[in-house]
Amino acid sequence: MAALQHQHQAAAAAPTTTTGGGLRAMDLYEKLEKVGEGTYGKVYKAREKATGRIVALKKTRLPEDDEGVPPTALREVSLLRMLSQDPHVVRLLDLKQGQNKEGQTILYLVFEYMDTDLKKFIRGHRQNHEKIPAHTVKILMYQLCKGVAFCHGRGVLHRDLKPHNLLMDRKTMALKIADLGLSRSFTVPLKKYTHEILTLWYRAPEVLLGATHYSTPVDMWSVGCIFAELVTTQALFPGDSEVQQLLHIFKLLGTPNEDVWPGVGKLPNWHEYPQWNPSKLSSVVPGLDADGLDLLEKMLRYEPAKRISAKKAMEHRYFNGVDKEQY
Repeated sequence: MAALQHQHQAAAAAPTTTTGGGLRAMDLYEKLEKVGEGTYGKVYKAREKATGRIVALKKTRLPEDDEGVPPTALREVSLLRMLSQDPHVVRLLDLKQGQNKEGQTILYLVFEYMDTDLKKFIRGHRQNHEKIPAHTVKILMYQLCKGVAFCHGRGVLHRDLKPHNLLMDRKTMALKIADLGLSRSFTVPLKKYTHEILTLWYRAPEVLLGATHYSTPVDMWSVGCIFAELVTTQALFPGDSEVQQLLHIFKLLGTPNEDVWPGVGKLPNWHEYPQWNPSKLSSVVPGLDADGLDLLEKMLRYEPAKRISAKKAMEHRYFNGVDKEQY
């Protein structure tokens, strides 16, 4: 409970705007277009009528329980309140609560609007047969590591990092982590997690192998996969099933064993897999310099405890050329 209390205090610390029966939340905003489906509901680009400010509205219809707003929604909101302090986490500007015609509680999360995401950014380069400039990769990766370090430092795992939920501003190249709705505080020790919610291509091997107790290294594996994809504009491990995903990983990095990853054979989904020797990372990410390859190798270590942390990654020499004050 300590983590939840901490989060509720964080939520209480920031002003929450709710609208009663009189003024409907949507009288304050003009919906411009639907921009996607989030974890919990639809996402719209909208204009705040009072200020003209463009925002992203995440509309959530809440399953009512005895206490009204369910704890999952409160947890997401309070986590976002806490994490919104960081420039590399998408900012939660406001919260509006109202009711629809059926009398159900509707929650509108009002976020800052970002004009693209990393998935679209990478796809644009791939379609034009262009590589993303090396320095651009570097500043995007630095911001990603910084945002992840902030979340981890506050006891929050993202667990679903992928290019689609890394929002970007094309003009400034600012990158922000979004969709923290699936994150759970891991400040409660040894909490069991289900592993059905991560996107396959960026999923860490310990999760694929059925580990129920995992931590911050799962996010760093995803960061490594995103790093390689920024360099090549192609997904590093594009598996279409859990087994396929593991085989993609094993073919490149070698089939793990107790020497490289003590305890791997005891994980629930471990079987006898085909034996592959590791290949050189440079063969699949041509164009990445030696420092970048060193950092990528440290992000894609099999043994979670040996994987580089986000904080340590920020100090890696690969980022020496980045103006760190600016980001």
